[in-house]
Amino acid sequence: MIELESVPQLREPVLIAAFEGWNDAGESATAAVEHLEQIWQAEPLASLDPDEYYDFQVNRPVVSLDADGIRSVRWPTTRITIAQSPELSRDVVLLRGIEPNMRWRGFCAELLGAAAELGIEQVISLGALLADVPHTRPVPVTATTSDPDGASALGLEPSRYEGPTGIVGVFQDAATVAGLDAISLWAAVPHYVGQSPCPKATVVLLRRLEDLLEMAVPLGDLPEQAEAWQHGVEELAQEDSDVAEYVSRLEEASDAIDLPEASGEHIAREFERYLRRRGIGDT
Repeated sequence: MIELESVPQLREPVLIAAFEGWNDAGESATAAVEHLEQIWQAEPLASLDPDEYYDFQVNRPVVSLDADGIRSVRWPTTRITIAQSPELSRDVVLLRGIEPNMRWRGFCAELLGAAAELGIEQVISLGALLADVPHTRPVPVTATTSDPDGASALGLEPSRYEGPTGIVGVFQDAATVAGLDAISLWAAVPHYVGQSPCPKATVVLLRRLEDLLEMAVPLGDLPEQAEAWQHGVEELAQEDSDVAEYVSRLEEASDAIDLPEASGEHIAREFERYLRRRGIGDT
């Protein structure tokens, strides 16, 4: 089990989680949590014993050398860090790891046990999936939540997916059963450009997260990376007439749907987001 040597006193802590693998198209979700670790200077808190959950023939350890030539082995696992800053209105616990190969229920129970020790009452999981969406339109985000009214209030489309699930779905269900306020945000990545990274999806996950937390999330140079990604995909699409025609059909289908980007609620959220960012000097 995870052993927290010293449990810090936290202010209304929220847990934000993402996992590599099936739930992480374009590495969009784990990139979002990694970005939060960096901008909020999150400190390591704990990690799982990987022997319990990972098949090392599938997720192999990595050998590296330090500046002195000393060799070390880095094992695949799931790690917990914590961000505490006067700039944050509440403390944030960040969880980033790899979808386990075995003992999923024990995996979730161990993580949620650590969350209980830290006094966490809200869990937000991030995911990304490959979908029939055009790269030229805003990235759709769907939400599953233990409080369906919460998704509606934030202007998020509730997920109607039924079928096989990954660790994000299992973790969210376990958090709900444990009585936590559990939310999963899913970004849709164009399946014809599913290779990593996809900064456009990472940006939209961070913006939706900003709405949920009601506090500013600095984006750094991610918007510029997202713009460069889109330009690159457009160039590739123009070189292939079949792909260009397919994208055109996806655009027509997307435009036929009433998207929240044109709604009054969306405009209001964008204005609130602008004000929050002005408060920390990030534009």
